Amino acid sequence: MTEPSWHAVHTYELTPTARDGIRAFLDTAFEGGFSDDDWDHTLGGIHVCARDGSGVLAHGSVVQRRVIHAHRSYRVGYVEGVAVRADRRREGLGGRVMAALERVVDGAYAFGALSASDTGARLYAARGWQPWRGRIAVQGPAGVEPLPDEEGSTYVRGAAGRPLPSASQGLIFDWRDGDVL
Repeated sequence: MTEPSWHAVHTYELTPTARDGIRAFLDTAFEGGFSDDDWDHTLGGIHVCARDGSGVLAHGSVVQRRVIHAHRSYRVGYVEGVAVRADRRREGLGGRVMAALERVVDGAYAFGALSASDTGARLYAARGWQPWRGRIAVQGPAGVEPLPDEEGSTYVRGAAGRPLPSASQGLIFDWRDGDVL
């Protein structure tokens, strides 16, 4: 099996063909559960992608989000769109994607955060990401709105050895389309 080529690029550097290829890959990898809002959340940051002659094998991106915790606003690296093609899973590609994204988080953000699927949670936990034990909310159009469905599936990671915020106070994420109705 040929070693895939790896690329780390900002969204603005993706050609329309590359962007369309990543979107099609994510639609397939998430078995139709990847919405237009999910795609929008994946854009605007650094994409890490593995490819071979057949196309995209693995992808993930990290984008900036603002998070309020204990009356302070943090720049957080939020991981989005992590997937590995079904026939190439369990080869370490997801770990390589995450290692590259974690370098971005370590170099640019106060901490990292992501929302994990049941399947992805094992990968993140094995890499030192921790489930957030506090409340999760979003600064929505009508003010702060709790997101109880995100509690238990949100994972955080300290950047470059910096400590994580205390779970005794919740995290309030910036609002994006699709977060609340």
